[in-house]
Amino acid sequence: MITTNAPRFAPGGPGIEPRWTRGTKVAVGTAYSTSSRVWYTLDYSCVTEVYYPTIDSPQIRDLQFLVTDGENFFHDERRNFVGDIDCISEAALGFEVTNREKEGRYSIHKTILGDPHQNCLLVQTHLQAAPELLQKLRMYVLCAPHLEIGGWHNNGEVLRLEGQTVLAAYKGNTWLVIGATVPFTDCSCGYVGVNDGWTDLADNYRLDWQYDTALDGNVALTGGLDLSNGSKFTVALAFGTTKHNALSTLAQSLSIPFEQTREAFIRQWERTSKRFALTAGSNNSKLYERSVNLLLAHEDKTYPGAMIASL
Repeated sequence: MITTNAPRFAPGGPGIEPRWTRGTKVAVGTAYSTSSRVWYTLDYSCVTEVYYPTIDSPQIRDLQFLVTDGENFFHDERRNFVGDIDCISEAALGFEVTNREKEGRYSIHKTILGDPHQNCLLVQTHLQAAPELLQKLRMYVLCAPHLEIGGWHNNGEVLRLEGQTVLAAYKGNTWLVIGATVPFTDCSCGYVGVNDGWTDLADNYRLDWQYDTALDGNVALTGGLDLSNGSKFTVALAFGTTKHNALSTLAQSLSIPFEQTREAFIRQWERTSKRFALTAGSNNSKLYERSVNLLLAHEDKTYPGAMIASL
């Protein structure tokens, strides 16, 4: 059941002119299963474009974390961190990302993969810092929807369900929802460059503008993460053709322990990789296997055989 009060509409639409993400991508991933029609790209720090339901349909500009101590600094993953990236296994196209704050005060470790059974991207996250700093840090997830391949005419909402708050965006027949295994604290939907979460936090290190709705513009979704019971959690980005469909996908994906999903993700890719394996000890066998899997990741799952040149 969705509970509603009088919505707080963000002023100042439609926001600044939208831009697509940077081209400095270092990783491309997807689940092997055709049940998961989600693809994702990464730069050194964060998730950039996420594609759904076909491989030529990017739906977001980027998904990143924002961190502040509420008093002295505000950092975003794209500007204030030094990142390392590695694959979660030799065959699977999921990734381990470690972002270290440039002054070395804290780090964010992420495991990024697609749910092999749902149209959902999962980001298991661990914020690490010395105890005295960790208790001061506030962490937010920030998403820039570019639904149906465009930054204009997006709509954002904060949905308050019974016992849970989620972020949502919609445009045409495409819905995107964001939830986590920890509660959201403060949330907001705003217009980019006017009153979005990044602009708000950069001003005074606090999320002062907490709007429930931003309609028909270049919007951003921001959600504060409750770290009171621990700094390890999973964020999920789910898609659907209706609000109910997207929320159902989100709930199903988050209901499965992340490690169980991770094992299934790896198992599917490793089983596929064995079909193309060279003789043990062959020169460049690992490079060959990884290259085959990368090519498979560029094939559409709705239209088998349809390939895209690049993500």
